[in-house]
Amino acid sequence: MGVRGVIHVGGHIGEEAAVYNELGLKECVFFEPSRKTFEVCRKNVQKFGYDCHNYALGPRSQESEMYVASNCQSSSLLKPKLHLKQYRRIKFRETEVVNVVTLDEFMKRYSGCDFNFINMDVQGYELQVLMGAIKTIDFIDYIYCEVNRAELYEGCAMVEHIDDFLNGFDFSRVATNWRGRTWGDALYIRS
Repeated sequence: MGVRGVIHVGGHIGEEAAVYNELGLKECVFFEPSRKTFEVCRKNVQKFGYDCHNYALGPRSQESEMYVASNCQSSSLLKPKLHLKQYRRIKFRETEVVNVVTLDEFMKRYSGCDFNFINMDVQGYELQVLMGAIKTIDFIDYIYCEVNRAELYEGCAMVEHIDDFLNGFDFSRVATNWRGRTWGDALYIRS
């Protein structure tokens, strides 16, 4: 199989674009909702010929309030909870209204492209993104995403919720790296 194209959700400043380019990937699209980091992300990914869009992804198209983190990496559409205790140096002093779209609706722009990998880091909102990507998932072979085993953000999905959802699409979690005390990264592969 192998990775042919990447949908990168939660692009931050686009630091992974250089890796995708080194791997020879021609089709990559990034989504970054924060206006503050979007311009940096766009600049970093466009030099490799990739697209970047200033949207959050979710289960339906709407405007939503995002809690903006002082480190620009922990911002989320979900209100921070345990995160406030575990990472006291990171503050959430402001919010930003962002545009949310479904991946299914947005990816109509990319018909004919060969994306088969989703890389997602959206601070507890991963299941919500997947719920808006039902049709897109049919063409995906790999999903790499952040997972939680505690409520870092209010109402965030736990790893077993993401497991259950993706099992319904014939995905299995094949690797998990619990990098944080209560969160980590997981790789899912279609059976």
